Amino acid sequence: AYCDLDENYIDAIFKLRIKIHNYNDQKIQGYYLEIILKDTEGKESQLKTISIDNINPDSESIIKLEEKIENPEKWTAETPNLYELILILKNYDQEIIEVEKNNFGFRKIEIGQNGEFIINGRSIILKGVNRHEHDPDDGRAVPLNRMIEDIKIMKQNNINAVRTSHYPNNPIFYDLCDIYGLYVMDENNLESHGARRRLPKGKNKWREAVIDRMVGMVERDKNHPSVIIWSLGNEAGNGKNFQLMKEATLKIDKTRPIHYEGDYAQKTSDFFSTMYSSPEELEKSGQLKKVRYNFIHCIKPKQYIGNPRILCEYAHCMGNSLGNFQEFMDVFEKYDNCIGGFIWDFIDQGLRKVSDEGKEYWAYGGDFGDIPNDGNFCINGLLLPDRKPNPELYEVRKVYQDIKVHSIDLTKGLIQIHNKFNFKPLDFVKLSWKLNENGKKIQAGAIENLNVNPNKKKEIQIPIKRPELKANSEYHLTIKFLLKDDTSWANKNHVLAWDQFKIPYQIPDKENDTIKDMDEINIEDKEELIIIKGKNFQVQFDKNSGTIKSYKYKENEFISDHLTPNFWRAPTDNDLGLARFVPIFKIFMRSFFSWKKSIKKRKIKSIKTKKNHHHSLEIEVRTKIPNGKSPLKTIYTIKGNGEIYVKNYFTPKKDMVRFGMQMKITREFNEIVWFGRGPHDTMYDRKLSGEIGIYKSYIEDLVHDYVRPQENGNKTDVRWALIKNSNNLGILISDIGGTLLNISAWPYTLEDLEEANHIHELPNRDLITLNIDYKQRGVGGDDVLFTGIHKQYKLKKNREYFYAFRIKPYEKDMEDITELAISRVEK
Repeated sequence: AYCDLDENYIDAIFKLRIKIHNYNDQKIQGYYLEIILKDTEGKESQLKTISIDNINPDSESIIKLEEKIENPEKWTAETPNLYELILILKNYDQEIIEVEKNNFGFRKIEIGQNGEFIINGRSIILKGVNRHEHDPDDGRAVPLNRMIEDIKIMKQNNINAVRTSHYPNNPIFYDLCDIYGLYVMDENNLESHGARRRLPKGKNKWREAVIDRMVGMVERDKNHPSVIIWSLGNEAGNGKNFQLMKEATLKIDKTRPIHYEGDYAQKTSDFFSTMYSSPEELEKSGQLKKVRYNFIHCIKPKQYIGNPRILCEYAHCMGNSLGNFQEFMDVFEKYDNCIGGFIWDFIDQGLRKVSDEGKEYWAYGGDFGDIPNDGNFCINGLLLPDRKPNPELYEVRKVYQDIKVHSIDLTKGLIQIHNKFNFKPLDFVKLSWKLNENGKKIQAGAIENLNVNPNKKKEIQIPIKRPELKANSEYHLTIKFLLKDDTSWANKNHVLAWDQFKIPYQIPDKENDTIKDMDEINIEDKEELIIIKGKNFQVQFDKNSGTIKSYKYKENEFISDHLTPNFWRAPTDNDLGLARFVPIFKIFMRSFFSWKKSIKKRKIKSIKTKKNHHHSLEIEVRTKIPNGKSPLKTIYTIKGNGEIYVKNYFTPKKDMVRFGMQMKITREFNEIVWFGRGPHDTMYDRKLSGEIGIYKSYIEDLVHDYVRPQENGNKTDVRWALIKNSNNLGILISDIGGTLLNISAWPYTLEDLEEANHIHELPNRDLITLNIDYKQRGVGGDDVLFTGIHKQYKLKKNREYFYAFRIKPYEKDMEDITELAISRVEK
């Protein structure tokens, strides 16, 4: 069953091809076939009754039918309107011999003159993901509830398309995609990978096999409206057999275009498809320029003009990854022929296993005595094997969202709403807004009715009132779009899209406190230590290491190990790249790994002290760092109120991995409150999904357990963070340099994190590692094996970096945290 829509995409010609086979030993006479179409509201229409005569034993008859259907409800991933086709075969006594039912969706697929991908007359972007069939306990035998869970997660996170990489899926999965609304690239089970240059190519001995596989998939899945593209296979080379597979497919179905990434010459595929192209290479194809496909191939514009540009795999999501993801969407939205792609991939393909100590973990290649193996190369998902989100999923939801807000005049609440849905007006969502002052809500409201049509923009005014502006404060307007009602895939009030803006109010400066009003400090300058004592506090500075060794407030020790410069992180999968699987490639990463040893090899060049009145002490430390173009200059200022100001200046001669400081604190300080992006992990090149606000967490909940342990738990754009115990005693860390901070904390050490290969190998120590950073370099994600971090997310060599923060004691009787965080003290 298939259809054609008229030039206005309103009325349809419903086309039906029915095969009736006589399995009896007698000729069929006097049978008839009732054809019924049930609409989306369950109303039945009997299209036709057809007489069936003269079918000989073990023979078949083909019946063709065309009927005009006036303005049927159309199927799209946004509007999955399904009709039910019912075929009833009866004999001459009107006894029912057989009943067949099939869902049907009215929709039309076209490729535009300029390479647009068009459904029902409208150009769409495929916001897709690759999905292997995988269950953490049953492997490839994915149960029904898991399939439904997967589809609901996709819908909830604005994913509108799925590629069945790299084989036809369970037939039920397609039924579910029809019902819930997902576009499907249905992929043939053909991959020869390392042997792709030799088979199947055009070899006769493989011809029947590959055509049979393709035809079998097409015959099985051709009636699913969700299937919008056929794919000939994956990483199987090229040759005449692929052209013959396409010809065989078109004999069965001419309504869908055909995809094959391996067709470099663009002779078979209807798409210009590549894997792991960078946003820059993708944009070249939007500009109709010559495009480098890989290290060998370049494709000229004349070869691909008119073919939609698609990334069948992109944004390789292995471990802590998915950097610069928005840059892909910027290109998709800028050029009509760049029609989207499929993230690699949806699920970490680990299997649940229990260690000898009874600890559960996710197993991957090599954990089953399998030699050779590909290690954790199957761990590339937006989700952990049990479908718990990896932080990358939140970035996908944000970048893929179909509602966008643009600021016009934020001080007056004027905004523009852009409805990027192709087929749905925004009558199914409501707008919720709030105005925050320093992360705290001071105004809020909702707009219930949004009259914005598909692909249209509309200006509205949010009824915010200008607050009484506080010194050194910031104000954010957050706008969210929530479902008005329950749907099949999400509950009422599910957040479908959101945006946040800093309002450019003219904020008054806060008068600083005066240092002369503070208590005096007492300084003991010993051979190895400088001890600074004040009312209720004591700081010990270690001359040998040039670091703060101890920080006590009212006899409570905050530091269990020194506050030390740090340039290293537990390598992510993208940091290691191909070296994770081929160790010899580490020779190309000497610059990266040199930062690991930089702290142990550091040498103190000078330590200078300067007393300011009797109320503060400044200690300037200059440290030679192996990778430094300049010494690391760290200035500690200890003030009479117990505050420690820390300023760092450094110019590297190699690109840095991290620029920050690290210390160990006692385990009792196990709670954190922060004002910055959250609540999930964010990174330098993956932070759009982090809403700026105030968040609370226990340290053990702050970490994220990637299947293979690596750098995790980072929070970007942090204004301040309070690390405290259950009695509200702790230290308040705040940015004083204007760069904002990156904060992370773990219940283990950096060495523990780097050495572990599975989560159960991470110890639960009686200390907390606290990282106070300027930044880490980005995580990247265009391609885990070869593509590095984008230059704008690197910590580049040969420039001076500066950041500064303050450590302040805190206890429950003190004033509001924000007031403490934004206060300053004059020298």
